[in-house]
Amino acid sequence: MCGIAGEIRFDGTEPNLDAIARINEIQRPRGPDGGGVWAQGSIALGHRRLKIMDLSEAAQQPMIDPELGLGIVFNGAVYNHPELRQTLEGLGYRFYSHSDTEVLLKAYHAWGDAFVERLNGMFAFALWERDSGRLVLGRDRLGIKPLYLAPRPGGLRFASTLPALLAAGGVDTTIDPLALHYYLSFHTVVPAPYTILKGVRKVPPATLVTIEPDGRETRRTYWRLDFTRSAEDVARPFSEWVEIVLEALRAAVRRRLVADVPVGALLSGGVDSSLIVGLMAEAGVERLRTYNIGFADVGDEKGNEFEYAEIVARAFGTEHERIFVPEAELLTRLPEAIAAMSEPMMSHDCIGFYLLSEAVSRHSKVVQSGQGADEIFAGYFWYPKLAGSTDPVRDYLDVFRDRDFDEYRAVVRPEWQVEDWSERFVAEHFAQPGAEDPVDKALRLDTTVMLIDDPVKRVDNMTMAWGLEARVPFLDHELVSLAARIPSRHKLAHGGKGVLKEAARTIIPSEVIDRPKGYFPVPALKYLQGAVLERVRDALLSPAAQARGLFQPEYVATLLAEPTQHFTRLRGSKLWQLGLLEWWLQTHLR
Repeated sequence: MCGIAGEIRFDGTEPNLDAIARINEIQRPRGPDGGGVWAQGSIALGHRRLKIMDLSEAAQQPMIDPELGLGIVFNGAVYNHPELRQTLEGLGYRFYSHSDTEVLLKAYHAWGDAFVERLNGMFAFALWERDSGRLVLGRDRLGIKPLYLAPRPGGLRFASTLPALLAAGGVDTTIDPLALHYYLSFHTVVPAPYTILKGVRKVPPATLVTIEPDGRETRRTYWRLDFTRSAEDVARPFSEWVEIVLEALRAAVRRRLVADVPVGALLSGGVDSSLIVGLMAEAGVERLRTYNIGFADVGDEKGNEFEYAEIVARAFGTEHERIFVPEAELLTRLPEAIAAMSEPMMSHDCIGFYLLSEAVSRHSKVVQSGQGADEIFAGYFWYPKLAGSTDPVRDYLDVFRDRDFDEYRAVVRPEWQVEDWSERFVAEHFAQPGAEDPVDKALRLDTTVMLIDDPVKRVDNMTMAWGLEARVPFLDHELVSLAARIPSRHKLAHGGKGVLKEAARTIIPSEVIDRPKGYFPVPALKYLQGAVLERVRDALLSPAAQARGLFQPEYVATLLAEPTQHFTRLRGSKLWQLGLLEWWLQTHLR
């Protein structure tokens, strides 16, 4: 896990090394263990390193192989790199490190850009060919690792975070009206390739971008999630699916133990993280460290799930740390979490993950985490509503979209209004082949879009702010593809995640399974009040916000008059959604 950066020029000039150095400095928290910059001709590469695989200096980046004529900067972890290394050694390749980074270099030389299809892991990389001058950018199948682009006159810059590109300078910071519409429709999710700023784009998941020395660009999607099922899959009984899923998840957890440092786990107390802890213990992890965070209750709403996490910790004898954050600290530290966001994210648990990651990073450099299970195995409340739907686009929008198109037009000023692109986006995605069942259509959209730019991005941003690597077994692409083959009726069973819950019964205590679904609760932020409410008010009424002129004054006034009312369909505060955007913009566009 690291931070990557670079610039390629198409006009015969040299890259700006000062700009790359500024990107590296902003990304230092992602890679506190080392860094470097390398340049030749029209290309410059930068890197910040977090030492996880091969702790020696032989694995330092940027990594250049003069014999092969290749260079690379890489962020992530390739879990099957030992097997790939063995195959490559059989082809005659020699290795001077034990890193997964060097495996990528040799694999690209051996198999061309098809090498990416052999990788099991999370990754974003930039590969440079010395002799052709070609640059290849790539991102993993589920978008776990980020990669942002900033086109420039005569060139292109890239980095692991959007704020790092802003620090390099020369970015068009105009708000993108289409992205603003997505932000206000999809719980602040802005699907790739867009970001909230016109001058920054992101590489879509499962995509390779090849850039020629003259600036010509080609893109290839190398993986798609397919819900097509064989007759055997349809007929397979529930009990067999339970066994198959459990074995696939066992393999996914084992893969994510590959590291040269101990691997811990984030333990929320829910089924997903508890099952991961159980499988890590089953795999023989000794002195397994687990971590859980909680906050103060607000009224009848609990701010922690300590009791469930401790049931699991006792069952598996983990070295468990319970982290309690007082409300005063939560609100004081909120600006830091917003500064750590690559893009504005309204989910209340961003601050939770930020503070949790700070505490965890004192003892662990790598943890496994449970994100993705609800999207992969149908755990959310809206999936049953789509079962048997005759109008899945409308039904999905009715349960997922934050506001309908009429309200959207009441939110933003006329100059920022666009067509109903959120409805068009869902309709086009649902119309793609490979998912016929309405539930499958929603699962595919959530897995390949909404998951990536909400919980996955949130976990990456908040953990990497403290140099902590988070690995997500439920997003193992082999497990995800397997889950897509399971008929939706099996996933919807038992109130959602039926197959996964039954698999869990053989591993973890039943008290963790047979309880109401929990979330990562931060009640003090759900109901805006006190200092946070004042900060949101100041952001929305500030001279900067007035000059930007995004929102209708009447709509803002209505929200401010009733700050604890007006929730989105997913129960997020509409006032927080607007205020967060302005707060984020004012933090990063100085």
